[in-house]
Amino acid sequence: MSEDKTQGTPHADVAALPFEAALKELEGIVARLERGDVPLEESIAIYTRGEALKARCDALLKQAEARIERITLGADGKPTGTTPLDVEN
Repeated sequence: MSEDKTQGTPHADVAALPFEAALKELEGIVARLERGDVPLEESIAIYTRGEALKARCDALLKQAEARIERITLGADGKPTGTTPLDVEN
């Protein structure tokens, strides 16, 4: 299991990964686990890392959703400003 000694928490490096890198690594972990040829101890370790990667991807997606805005148009069809995008939970 990977542990970052400077942060003191397992998988602290995941917090710095961009979305695409985290998703690619998570896909690799899922593929390895689905093949079923990984020893038990390693399976547990990579599953735990996969959980951290999934949480990172979820957090980045929520941040992106919060930044998306809808352009509002006036009666004449011209942009008048922006409002937050309503995201269904």
